[in-house]
Amino acid sequence: MILLITPILGSLRNFVKYKNFKPLIFIRTPVLYFFLFIILQTNNIWKIIVIERWFMFVFKTLKSIYRRDYITKKEKYILKYNLKYN
Repeated sequence: MILLITPILGSLRNFVKYKNFKPLIFIRTPVLYFFLFIILQTNNIWKIIVIERWFMFVFKTLKSIYRRDYITKKEKYILKYNLKYN
């Protein structure tokens, strides 16, 4: 039961923010939980949840660096908020 809270809340957030539901993103978290359960050989649900969140944080950060999202968002915020970067 507790393993479904993160995917459900994440799907709800994506639906509210983007007005669409992506089943693959919903399934991603339980699949990661399953693989972490097999790799770590632990029944500690909290440990699996925390490690999955850390993994997704690192994955999304590396993806953002690779795609150079910082540059496009920087330009967007310069125009939107008249920010000045040094």
